[in-house]
Amino acid sequence: MFKLCGVIPPMITPFQEDGEIDEEALRRLVSYLAERVHGLFICGSYGSGPLMNTKERMKVAEITKKTVGDKIKIIVHTGAASTRDTVILSKHAKDIGCDAVAAVGPYYYSHNSDELLRHYENIIKSVKDFPVYLYNNPKFQGYEVDLPSLRRLKDAGLHGIKDATFNIMNFADYSRELRDENFDVALGTEAIWLSACVLGCTAFIPGIGNVLPELCVKMWREGTEGNFEECRKTQFLVNKIRDIMYLAPSTQLAIYTMADIFGIVKTNPREPFIPASKKQKEAIAQALDELGGDDVLRNN
Repeated sequence: MFKLCGVIPPMITPFQEDGEIDEEALRRLVSYLAERVHGLFICGSYGSGPLMNTKERMKVAEITKKTVGDKIKIIVHTGAASTRDTVILSKHAKDIGCDAVAAVGPYYYSHNSDELLRHYENIIKSVKDFPVYLYNNPKFQGYEVDLPSLRRLKDAGLHGIKDATFNIMNFADYSRELRDENFDVALGTEAIWLSACVLGCTAFIPGIGNVLPELCVKMWREGTEGNFEECRKTQFLVNKIRDIMYLAPSTQLAIYTMADIFGIVKTNPREPFIPASKKQKEAIAQALDELGGDDVLRNN
């Protein structure tokens, strides 16, 4: 069974000032991360998937897959407001050789258990024998997917869940009630990796993995090797960095800013996002320096 394992950053999508996809910066970022992490989760919340049309999302997937080849796993977020668009994106991801898809619950409208079941059944049928994950993000999809609904989806062939509830009790329930040899449960944040690792998690999807992949891999390795004392220290450092992210208007914008500060890639978010101001960027850079700066954070 396919199972997510390791550090799989939710990669940001670089844009030009005019809002077009910055293909050169995208290739540079993909190449940078492919040497440092175990996989990439693309076109999700950090990747501005909902801000792109289907053709643009396909282009990002194609460039990412071509750049990476078979070096690391590529998981494509294909969630959309409509089942039709989600199916189109999911079939495309399979056709170009990506490794799995994940779809947030259809957003804008609230949907009941029967509607969610039909939605995911259609996705699963469209990409037969290909891993389909539910990306459970109540904040962005606008509603929670409860445990009874997840049980129904598992019975319908759902492959796993990316849990972005930021609730360790939810994660514990999913792990206890759903995870087995046929159902995967991955963590959708770096914030509670140590706790999730103790509960048997093998993969997490960290926003700061875009800019500090080595630190995230270090924390993953410490947890999976059972070195919990060191992992706890690294977890606290990671969470201090997460606090710094809130100096920007959003965590997504913080990552664009940090990517520039660390010299990884200089690019833009897509409107309606507005790049962090000069003052916000300076505050973030100063706070990072106080934690040790680029060299220390990357080689901690």
